[in-house]
Amino acid sequence: MRVTRSSVRHNRHKKIRKLAKGYRGMRRTTFKKANEAVMKAGEHAYIDRRKKKRTFRALWITRLNAAVRGRGLNYSTFIKGLKDKKIELDRKTLSELAIHEPGVFDAVVKEVGVK
Repeated sequence: MRVTRSSVRHNRHKKIRKLAKGYRGMRRTTFKKANEAVMKAGEHAYIDRRKKKRTFRALWITRLNAAVRGRGLNYSTFIKGLKDKKIELDRKTLSELAIHEPGVFDAVVKEVGVK
């Protein structure tokens, strides 16, 4: 007996082509190339979801370093001072404070008070 896969194959191909929407050339129109592109995009997405956490931490540290240097300290002594004073604010919160609430950030720096 002959196996027909018309609807199953069509639906699978349609799903992949939908995921490849916005790609250029054969990567959008042909199933084989679209499938390769979608698989590769999935790999990059998976890896970059993990990289994102590292990237943001680096951004927060850079922002903190710039904010703290403007107040006469450097990043490492500031973080050490926070640990010594048992102030448990994470880098994300501190960088947001430095940008949006400079007065509160000044108070935190004064509390650390390592000069």
